[in-house]
Amino acid sequence: MHFVTHPFVDFKSLAGGFDTRAGAAYYRCMTLTFLGAARSVTGSSTLLETNGTRVLVDCGFVQEWKLRSRNWEPFPFDAKGLDAVVLTHAHLDHCGLLPRLVKAGFRGRIHCTAATAELTRIILLDSARIQQEDAETKKRRHKAEGRSGKHPEVPLYTTDDAEAVIPLFERESLDTSVPIADGVMATFREAGHIFGAASVLLECGAGGGKRVLFSGDVGRWNRPIIRDPNPFDKADYVVLESTYGGREHEPDDIEELLANEVNATHEAGGNLLIPSFALERAQEVLYYLNSLLRKDRIPHLVTFLDSPMALRTIEVFEKHPELFDDDMRALVGSGESPFQFPGLTLVSSVDESKSINHIRGTAIVIAGSGMCTGGRIKHHLAVNIDRPESTLLFVGYQAHATLGRQLIDGAKTVRLFGAMRDVRARVSRINGFSGHADRAELVKWLSHMTSPPRRVFLNHGELSSMESFRAYLTDRTGLTAVIPEHRESFELD
Repeated sequence: MHFVTHPFVDFKSLAGGFDTRAGAAYYRCMTLTFLGAARSVTGSSTLLETNGTRVLVDCGFVQEWKLRSRNWEPFPFDAKGLDAVVLTHAHLDHCGLLPRLVKAGFRGRIHCTAATAELTRIILLDSARIQQEDAETKKRRHKAEGRSGKHPEVPLYTTDDAEAVIPLFERESLDTSVPIADGVMATFREAGHIFGAASVLLECGAGGGKRVLFSGDVGRWNRPIIRDPNPFDKADYVVLESTYGGREHEPDDIEELLANEVNATHEAGGNLLIPSFALERAQEVLYYLNSLLRKDRIPHLVTFLDSPMALRTIEVFEKHPELFDDDMRALVGSGESPFQFPGLTLVSSVDESKSINHIRGTAIVIAGSGMCTGGRIKHHLAVNIDRPESTLLFVGYQAHATLGRQLIDGAKTVRLFGAMRDVRARVSRINGFSGHADRAELVKWLSHMTSPPRRVFLNHGELSSMESFRAYLTDRTGLTAVIPEHRESFELD
């Protein structure tokens, strides 16, 4: 892996004398509407309308508990009238409402990388299954309690709805400009966030016209497994994520911190639970555990990857070695796999998952979901949350109002499966696993541009983080960013 450096672009000195419209024909009418992840972290969805053409960028599931009712709201547009969908990557908060969109009548193409198409199928089918199971569980519990819940006791969508999305995928190559709708060209480029993730440049109008750049989720340089971000150098407008825009990542030594957590939990005699997203984060955890075992820095404990979705994800990784970074390609070329090591059990069935909680002694359990909003990790939490000898180790971002965020913030009691439970397990976190660029890295990504964009829109972040990043961005570059409100529209003139 190589750390790529570029000279910093001083937008302050460039501002004022640059005209991106030179030589280009422009449509007079272009509008951006922020339908999700506006002043919130999840539910990414942005509608671009230009001269009668409508392109939706991402169609994500809202995971913040207080905002989840948005998942049930009708789309504020006619799904049948959409010309295309652009999908930046396969995380649920970017793709999770695609089944509802198709069910509402969308029949166009969903443009994304090949790896994203394959991973999204896994994500959506798993999401549909969980929603169906949760709906049945809630129905039985509410019937027994004689009450109704906040959300309908029916799944948001079914596995059949998820399957209906798959035929609509149009697999696009990186770094190639392709037509996706009348007068709209798209270029996908490595985002460095998760496997297959891309930033997308939409060029509208003849001769390039207006260039609207969607960052998707920006990754970090010098991370394991996947390649570094490959930023664009030109755009008139930028829609930029700001998940970690309010801070800079501490220079964590991930291996050292992970070794400490494993050893401390082993000495205490408890279990180490690692809530983890099945896509990317679970694979990174295995990568580092494998490295620690090879160096004999941790005991050879029984380890479970309790996520059928993570297992299927590994198969996609192995199918697309062209997306690996140099170190990962070298490791695989030597005949080793970071996703396999002695003592690791890959758990598929529910019965196997349940049996984990009967094991005596310390076990490492990696399971989804990463924010503890669903999935098998909640069942392992139910067994371990009141055990002081056990550790709950977070390795990913915890959105506001999720169960994971409550635990990270030090909640003494939490609601779990409809009942309040005391939190006695040790709660810890390792920030260095983050797949999101921090504020300095976001500016680094933006500074590859050879001329200043006309406007930067910040989305995908908590409001406090956005406001902090806006000030930081202005101070470092002279750019003034806009923080859209939910469903707010902007004319790009």
